[in-house]
Amino acid sequence: MAGTLKNVTDADFDAEVLQSDKPVLVDFWAEWCGPCRQIAPSLEAISAEYGDQIEIVKLNIDQNPNTAAKYGVMSIPTLNVYQGGEVVKTIVGAKPKAAILRDLDSFIEAKAV
Repeated sequence: MAGTLKNVTDADFDAEVLQSDKPVLVDFWAEWCGPCRQIAPSLEAISAEYGDQIEIVKLNIDQNPNTAAKYGVMSIPTLNVYQGGEVVKTIVGAKPKAAILRDLDSFIEAKAV
């Protein structure tokens, strides 16, 4: 599943996510997860549109179980938004792009004014 979103790992999670100076949405996913593949294009599009305001990265839970366990990720897709090293928003399940954007509205400002 090739995409433009950066993949983070247990090893670089702190540096890439927790120490970021802007909000980071982490997509906890796995290869075998159908709904994860469904939302991937929406996340790519949101990243392309709002990447200057929020970073979007992916974390494969099969390859990086420690981080998923640390944050209590029980079902996927789970989208956690981290700000200042803390989880400030959790979105569970596949949603259409518009619904994900509504969930993120406190982190991103609409482009159309």
